[in-house]
Amino acid sequence: MTGPGIENEAPPVRQLTVVVEAESDADPEELDQLVRRLHTELRNTDVEDIEPVSSEQVPPGAKGADPASIGALLVTLSAAGGVFSMLIQTARDWLGRQAAADKISVTIDGDTLVLEKSSEAERTALVEAYIRRHEAG
Repeated sequence: MTGPGIENEAPPVRQLTVVVEAESDADPEELDQLVRRLHTELRNTDVEDIEPVSSEQVPPGAKGADPASIGALLVTLSAAGGVFSMLIQTARDWLGRQAAADKISVTIDGDTLVLEKSSEAERTALVEAYIRRHEAG
């Protein structure tokens, strides 16, 4: 509703870091291609913005490996509308389809979820607990 004295409040936004770790024998070009493919898929989740982040800019608290073997994205998303859970599901599904990607770390508010190539049941339980902690904002 709009009008005098009534303000339209945009839903709050949150930022998180998504770090892709490649297989140990992957070269920087392969890592770059992996991150670009993930970037493209995450774009389809209605996020507000996605920016590449160099390994030196990964925020404190984000778990990652050797800077030469990681690629990171800074993702800005609305805290409303299920975008967060859709992003996590998309990242998880993407990881399962990538032979050269070893794991993905998602960090929000200093809390990191590490998605590895594990069983579907393990990933599902881990993802559901992480989403419950951060879905409400």
